[in-house]
Amino acid sequence: MRHGKKVNHLSRQTGHRKAMLANMACSLIEHKRINTTVAKAKALKQFVEPLVTKSKEDTTHNRRIVFSYLRNKYAVTELFREVAAKVGDRPGGYTRIIKLGNRLGDNADMAMIELVDFNELYNGGKKEVKKATTRRGKAKKAEATEAPAATPEAPAADATENTEATE
Repeated sequence: MRHGKKVNHLSRQTGHRKAMLANMACSLIEHKRINTTVAKAKALKQFVEPLVTKSKEDTTHNRRIVFSYLRNKYAVTELFREVAAKVGDRPGGYTRIIKLGNRLGDNADMAMIELVDFNELYNGGKKEVKKATTRRGKAKKAEATEAPAATPEAPAADATENTEATE
């Protein structure tokens, strides 16, 4: 039975497991995707998602909490700057696990874990959504662009005629 078994120990002692997950999380934040076994990917997902949630609110307290887990100031900086900016509106589910098949040497189940918002292939190259404008707003912009454009052309045409006359 699995009563109360919330953590996959990954056949490692506590210190080794925490160090391994911290290193894998730093690599995931730096490279945006990594290849590992399915069990480690699932454990990493549970480890890194709360940290990404913390990074949405950039406070000194949150930075210190995340640093206590990651122990790498460059990864913390990248998490709070680039990753948090992209996932700011997402309510959760920051990572995706894609199974890759079995490893040749020992037939272990392999997977790729990646940050969801950094994969343009699956996102379909989402573009920024433009706000809907009214027809009245477009008409004003069209008039404003036409009026200044007409005035510079007239002096330019006169200047070309004058140069031709002097030659």
